[in-house]
Amino acid sequence: MTGTDPAVLVEFIGNQRTEHRVPHRLACRAVGVAESWFYKWRDKPTTAREVRRGQLADAIRQIFENSGGTYGSPKVWLLLVRAGWRVSVNTVARLMAELGLAGRKARRRCGLTRPGKRQAAPDFVRRDFTADAPDQVWCGDMTEITTGEGKLYLATVIDRPASPCRR
Repeated sequence: MTGTDPAVLVEFIGNQRTEHRVPHRLACRAVGVAESWFYKWRDKPTTAREVRRGQLADAIRQIFENSGGTYGSPKVWLLLVRAGWRVSVNTVARLMAELGLAGRKARRRCGLTRPGKRQAAPDFVRRDFTADAPDQVWCGDMTEITTGEGKLYLATVIDRPASPCRR
């Protein structure tokens, strides 16, 4: 169990004795640590650094939850500094990774219009949209609408008669 937090490992070995009546010696052998290492870590008091790191982790978790799970480490770090914490952005990023917190990735907007790929349609009305009678000049537009189920495309076609009536 290399790479495991020593406090978690000590708690696991201690729980084996209380919950399953497995002696510490046997649990240490099964996990692959020396029994002397277990007793050293079990009796070790928590340091001020560990206490501060726990408080920092709580503050990070609270900021992340208040953001609705959207803030990444740079924004969380900025809010921590504004709240009076003295911490580096890399420490915040490492703690967020350990806690399993990841902000939302910014999605790139993919538009429908891509200039330069093909020639523009010919302009038969030469930007003059006035008409003397119905069925002479028609205008159209297409809009992309992003929904939860995917993209929708809305196309409109409008007759441009001389009168303001649009029946």
